[in-house]
Amino acid sequence: MKEMTIDAAIENIETVTDFINEELENYNCSMKAQIQIDVAIDELFGNIARYAYSPETGQATVRVEVEESPLSVIITFIDHGKPFDPLSAATPDVTLSAEEREIGGLGIFLVKKSMDLVEYVFEDGHNILKIKKNLE
Repeated sequence: MKEMTIDAAIENIETVTDFINEELENYNCSMKAQIQIDVAIDELFGNIARYAYSPETGQATVRVEVEESPLSVIITFIDHGKPFDPLSAATPDVTLSAEEREIGGLGIFLVKKSMDLVEYVFEDGHNILKIKKNLE
């Protein structure tokens, strides 16, 4: 397992993405899976940066670990900002046009659809959001 703690700021999304992608390079991750993971990082870390500590900036910890059987990556985002369970948000009605749809929720919807596991818990004053993507 590798871990980094960084300011939860929009400008650090690229640093977090690079940190995780560097680990994925060791496992011949497919381009499709890598893009799905990158979109999830952008959405989830971006939400922490925008909302967890607003208007302040706090820290977030990102953990990445790889399981061998089946080959999969688990990424955990941890912050001590405002409690928020993104999985409790209403599923957007994707049958509506963009103009008709309510703003928000589409990013989390995409993460839930593209990852093999998405879990959230608020524990000991921390938001802990875990995603898992099978690489095989």
